[in-house]
Amino acid sequence: MEKSKVIVYRKIPTRFLEKLQKHCDVAYFEEINEQNHDDFNRHLANADGLLGSTMKITNEILDRAPQLRVVSNFSAGYDNLPIDELTERRIIATNAPDALTDTTADMIFGLLLTASRRISELDRYIRAKKWHEEITESEFGLDVHHKTVGIVGMGRIGRAVAKRAALGFDMKVLYHKRTRDEKAEKQYGASYCGLSELLQSSDFVCLTIPLTSETFHLIGEAELNLMKKSAILINGARGAVVDQVALIQSLKNGTIFGAGLDVFEQEPLEHKSELLSMENVVLLPHIGSATKETRSRMVDHGIKNLQQALQGETPMNLLNPSVLETDGTV
Repeated sequence: MEKSKVIVYRKIPTRFLEKLQKHCDVAYFEEINEQNHDDFNRHLANADGLLGSTMKITNEILDRAPQLRVVSNFSAGYDNLPIDELTERRIIATNAPDALTDTTADMIFGLLLTASRRISELDRYIRAKKWHEEITESEFGLDVHHKTVGIVGMGRIGRAVAKRAALGFDMKVLYHKRTRDEKAEKQYGASYCGLSELLQSSDFVCLTIPLTSETFHLIGEAELNLMKKSAILINGARGAVVDQVALIQSLKNGTIFGAGLDVFEQEPLEHKSELLSMENVVLLPHIGSATKETRSRMVDHGIKNLQQALQGETPMNLLNPSVLETDGTV
């Protein structure tokens, strides 16, 4: 039987590449750039599957791949995939949300702790040799335990954050999503509320929602103005969920106490960004899932989704189920 032709367009560990090559004819690119773009386009003509993440899958790419059957993202986020267009073309789309839940929740809580206790700021303080005597109130941070955390988006990652907050730090948990999560309410004492109420009542606001047309700039000037002056915003979702210009202004004028950001509207963050000079914001280079163990699991899940789709099976993380006919095939 002829092997399916697959393009891998992001660097993956050698052992996973070799695993994939046993079953598929693989064209491997660690990244797509000006030097290899023509070669990538050439392989698209016969590609049955694409495996990678982050890179925007455009109509131009899809037009060059007439026999494409599946696009497998080995990340939880899938704002790089045109789901409606893929469905229209009867191309399966998958992601890998289960592989990174706890790791991303750990990172979100790390940002929360770092921003509230001013850990990064005071690390810089001591490295700058400013520690000459006991610190004063101007260097004090804020408590985390017994406070209120508001989680916008109670999906897998949101529930993992709620677990850490409620069981680890005895925090009150508020959450906002389209539908109630009775399991989270029972397990973590979480309370469902509207977005405005959550913003007004929370000491920490954690964003864990996907980026869609509905969530673009969900948090803007009006929403930031609803938050407590002592509140901290944590964005572990996607940069464009927050109006970054409005956030910068809120941090500058003291509308909120601080922020912890793993994602930005433009990535990498521009070197001229005002965020770089602000002491009341913790910045990370989009590392929510960036541990050795988790990145390996993500690739493994991505390959499994890809192979299931190519074999005519229903992938475990199918994003567009309507692409399947009643018999479960495409």
